[in-house]
Amino acid sequence: MSARLRISLSAADRPAIDALLDQANVDQWAERLFDRDTTLWSDDPDVRADITDRLGWLDAPAHFTLLAGALEGFGDGIRDAGFDTAVVMGMGGSSLAPDILHRTFGTAEGYLALRILDSTDPAAVGAIVDDLDPLETLWIVASKSGTTTEPLAFMADAWSRVEAALDERSHDQKPGEFFAVITDPGKSIAAIPHHDELREEFLNPPDIGGRYSALTYVGLVPASLIGIDLDALLAAGSAMLALCREPDPRDNPGVELGVTLSGLAKMGRDKLTILADPAIAGVGSWLEQLIAESTGKHGVGIVPVDLEPSRAVHDYAADRVFAVLSLAGSDLGALGTLADDLEAAGQPVIRIELDDPIDVAGEAIRWEVATAIAGVVLGINAFDQPNVEEAKELTRRLLAGASTGGKDAAAGEADDGAIVIAAHDADSLAELLRPTLQAATPPNYIAIQAFIAPSEGVDAAIARLRTALAATHCATTAGYGPRFLHSTGQLHKGGPPTGIFLQLTSDHPVDRPIPGWPYTFGRLIDAQAHGDRAALRAHDRPVIHVHLGPNLVSDLATLEQAVTRALA
Repeated sequence: MSARLRISLSAADRPAIDALLDQANVDQWAERLFDRDTTLWSDDPDVRADITDRLGWLDAPAHFTLLAGALEGFGDGIRDAGFDTAVVMGMGGSSLAPDILHRTFGTAEGYLALRILDSTDPAAVGAIVDDLDPLETLWIVASKSGTTTEPLAFMADAWSRVEAALDERSHDQKPGEFFAVITDPGKSIAAIPHHDELREEFLNPPDIGGRYSALTYVGLVPASLIGIDLDALLAAGSAMLALCREPDPRDNPGVELGVTLSGLAKMGRDKLTILADPAIAGVGSWLEQLIAESTGKHGVGIVPVDLEPSRAVHDYAADRVFAVLSLAGSDLGALGTLADDLEAAGQPVIRIELDDPIDVAGEAIRWEVATAIAGVVLGINAFDQPNVEEAKELTRRLLAGASTGGKDAAAGEADDGAIVIAAHDADSLAELLRPTLQAATPPNYIAIQAFIAPSEGVDAAIARLRTALAATHCATTAGYGPRFLHSTGQLHKGGPPTGIFLQLTSDHPVDRPIPGWPYTFGRLIDAQAHGDRAALRAHDRPVIHVHLGPNLVSDLATLEQAVTRALA
């Protein structure tokens, strides 16, 4: 397994990082992490007790190595039963870990196709599930708490579809035979509807937080279904854990990384820009949620920037640090040239080279250790998420009003100052955007929050929009809602007060009911967007809300033109 890590710092940045590395050595940060010494993060007894219940990820590779054979047997049994597809229904870490494994490895011959459902947009739900045979699909509900709204909504939809298919074909099977669940024991599994009827339940150790759960059942169950070698995957994780026990932080691939990132963040370089080899580019979205939710609180944090279109070297401000992730032997082409030029210009560049794609498991461990250590430097608890619940609570209130005959959570999109794009051309829209965008300057960052249906066309349109916003010289991020609420949403409210938020919502020409629920998927995603706007504004974060029509790509092109004109 490769642990190659090379960090290039300027003469101005190096002394502060060296001082922190010396402190990490003297204060034995690596040893204390593996000894579960919670005074690393806090002296408060209550906070320390909570952290004690969040360090199980340090044992995950060893624990699950003992279960690898049973997991592979489960995968064999699912294929033998005639299933051809699996759908993971989760949010945050519960969906991102399976997603990066699938993006990195694909599906081995003879194994199941895998789809990830983590959007409540009705069109997005339909795009993932409507062409599947419900009786040839294994539906996997993934929720650590067992009460997460989105996976339970997905389950209600899938359960109804399976019931209908069984009735139509006069099968004597029960719907639960087509479902599995990944959750925690106790109250979590008890909260899952029909939990005692399901084909299989996978109960994780409860002392592992969702964003630290890649090498638990969360990642390993889907991995068993798509043909990944679980022994090799877990061995890569174990090997990195062993390296991260090294007491000297300069020889410790996780501690050195964490000290460097957090030390640079304290000096104003808090925009961690990920430049990834296309073969492992999916890792960026997982890193994004791990780092943002773990470090973005109490007014500090590291802002991960994933999949940002490249810029000229001089267009990157002094608030950046660059992480280059590559596979040995890969020709990075323009990406490699950019990294070299950034290093020559004095920007901090961190290079990590993997020998093999299987080493993404080692990277999960490296970055988990680095994130935990970053919490030490930043003076925060890297294992809580104090602001995540705010938008959820506001969403629940809106939906409660809609379900009891109050104001429709999906109606009146213009009531809170939305810019309805259908009412504007590019010029008039530019006039509305100009004051906010022209005032944006580093260390601001601009976050695109897309509560719309993902697609390749929308991905490309958002990338072009980020290119247009580069004229501000600010870092740009982009995420689909509600997925990002379970990852970067914590950073947006609790992290550095430098974000400018461009929230995108859209019409729902065809809505989708949630069987047995008092509202639809359309009402749900609109309430989630509304709740997030309200939470951001409660923290005095600037929000520009643009409401798109049914033609998302066309309306995003108009918005891109308006941004270009506003910044001209």
